[in-house]
Amino acid sequence: MPPDVSKAQRNYGDQPVESERGALVAVLVMVVLGVAGIFAVSA
Repeated sequence: MPPDVSKAQRNYGDQPVESERGALVAVLVMVVLGVAGIFAVSA
């Protein structure tokens, strides 16, 4: 039983990390697009 519990805890532990990575990637993409838009408008 303990191995099953540890696997469940690992799965629950991995999901928030992946969602945080996805959020960070989305924010970085938005920042890059914003900077590119500013340069496009000013050019």
